[in-house]
Amino acid sequence: MKQLLQAVKRCSTVAAVVLAAVSLQPAGATAVPNPIVGGTDADEAEFPFIVRLSMGCDGTLYRKNIVLTAAHCVDGYAPGRNTSITVTAGVTDLESPDAITRTSAVIYPAPGYDGLGKDWALIKLDKPVKLPTLKIATDTRYNEGIFTIAGWGATTEDGEQQRYLQKATVPFVSDDACQAAYNGDLIPDEELCAGNIDTGGVDACDGDSGGPLFRRDDAGAWIQVGIVSWGQGCAEPGYPGVYTEVSTFAADIARAATRL
Repeated sequence: MKQLLQAVKRCSTVAAVVLAAVSLQPAGATAVPNPIVGGTDADEAEFPFIVRLSMGCDGTLYRKNIVLTAAHCVDGYAPGRNTSITVTAGVTDLESPDAITRTSAVIYPAPGYDGLGKDWALIKLDKPVKLPTLKIATDTRYNEGIFTIAGWGATTEDGEQQRYLQKATVPFVSDDACQAAYNGDLIPDEELCAGNIDTGGVDACDGDSGGPLFRRDDAGAWIQVGIVSWGQGCAEPGYPGVYTEVSTFAADIARAATRL
């Protein structure tokens, strides 16, 4: 397992069956009062495709009735028909009276997910939301440059989750540099890395799991290239964030969404 004593799945809950430093199974676990480290408030309606999940993770609207998130966020929830998850959408302030809420109808974790790679999942909603969706990368051409991250997770390591959506930018980190940082634990074909590897200071953190790593495409539209997955602490120098490489699984995601 990825540096079990140190690498942290970026959910806001901690599984009772693993060491306290590691968050792997959010469902049924004890909530940790833990968005983005080094970020700023997102503007209202700036990222209308980002949603909050009731277990303490984030996600994006892949379709108007389907959320794309991390598999470790739904680990412990029964796959298939499941109404256990509440999705909050359409606001940056989670306490806003304008918030749109939906309930999960079907949970679909990536086939073969075992905690190592393949960290994606789909949640079908009980009914669609009238909000923009976020397209996903289908090849690797956008897997570089400067990315945006956003979420409601902790702003400091071991900090509290946020009421207001936060945003920040992080640069691409090469596979070689990320492999060196994590002693070979990166799965290059399934994961990519981003962050200020020399200085730290900006990163996704606890409660940001499942949220998007995204950037502008050649036409100026937002495109998702990664899913917040894991990392050593939050914004620590020498340890970039690790994200599920969306383009690797784009065809699988599309097929699964069609079947839901």
